Amino acid sequence: MKFFFFHLMPYADLDPSYDEKHDSAWVTLPNSYYDRKKGYELYNRYLDEIEYADTVGFDGVCVNEHHSNAYGMMPIPGVMAGALSRRTTNAQIAVLGRALPLLNNPITVAEEYAMLDTITGGRLIAGFVRGIGAEYHSWGVNPAISHERFHEAHDLIIQAWTREGPFAFEGKHYNFEYVNCWPRPFQEPHPPIWIPSQGSTETIEWAAHPDRKYVYLQTFSPVAALARYMKMYREVAQRHGYTATSSQLGWSVPTYIAETDEIAYREAKPHIEAFLNKFLRMPREMLLPPGYLSLPSMKGVMAAKASLSEKQTIDTVIEKGMFMCGSPKTVRERIEKYESEIGFGYYLANLQFGTLPHELVLKSTKLFAEEVIPHFRKRSAKAA
Repeated sequence: MKFFFFHLMPYADLDPSYDEKHDSAWVTLPNSYYDRKKGYELYNRYLDEIEYADTVGFDGVCVNEHHSNAYGMMPIPGVMAGALSRRTTNAQIAVLGRALPLLNNPITVAEEYAMLDTITGGRLIAGFVRGIGAEYHSWGVNPAISHERFHEAHDLIIQAWTREGPFAFEGKHYNFEYVNCWPRPFQEPHPPIWIPSQGSTETIEWAAHPDRKYVYLQTFSPVAALARYMKMYREVAQRHGYTATSSQLGWSVPTYIAETDEIAYREAKPHIEAFLNKFLRMPREMLLPPGYLSLPSMKGVMAAKASLSEKQTIDTVIEKGMFMCGSPKTVRERIEKYESEIGFGYYLANLQFGTLPHELVLKSTKLFAEEVIPHFRKRSAKAA
């Protein structure tokens, strides 16, 4: 198993009383709540945390894309990946991802990723997402055509990386007379591609197709939903005549480790509950706008995310497996249990969430690197 440090870069100084006037930390929350000096401090602090993960032995670090919200201040994740490309030396850099349907020119992503891959000497992981429903409100894009725009943008990017240019591309949504990607990616034929998702049936079927066999990442969901979607990926693979491996599956989950279970619970409680009830707060229609998902996918995602519209506590998310919290031993055993039952090859630990302060992030990261990762390294070596 490989371990990645995942950072959302939230606006941790958000006024917690904002919800007395506003029903969401997304799309409609006025940017008057943002203080530029605090933003300066947070961005640089967060980069320090990600760089620290590189020095203590994580296999990779992750950044991602969200717009117009306090939950994650990375509207252009390539900026953060670029900053990290010269300040990290060992870890892969996963951009999870670029929301392709929002773009008028997907070639910009092909160029951006090719630059990052070249600067890092091949340490880039290229993430592609459709973006959650809230992004479509922020960008004024029709969610009903997001699938077809995503697929077409993906095809354009892959061709830009792998075909000799210049060539013409003619599609329904994108048309270019000259596609001629300079530079080309460092990795051949292109960087590995990861597909994060909330559990869309169509996305899983597309990612698992033998033409792609992309790594599928299940994001913040109960462990029961994780098991269901991982099983679905394997079943799709079997229908196509091949067996999917754990190296095609990953899990992204908030994680906190302290010296004991009691200390971890006490230190994490106010910050994970702020993450759940303040930073994730949005109306259902903002998360899942009409047309964003097919009816079967909508039913599945709504079932998995149903509790997010209610007030959450640390106890409920620990019980559902949506938050890994405890001593190194406890977290190690829970990861091992879920991995043995479900089978996934990547664990993306969201080690900073909500308002969790810098010193606790570093402590949890250090304990994870020193007392969780080595256990799985030794296990893998023994199996080999």
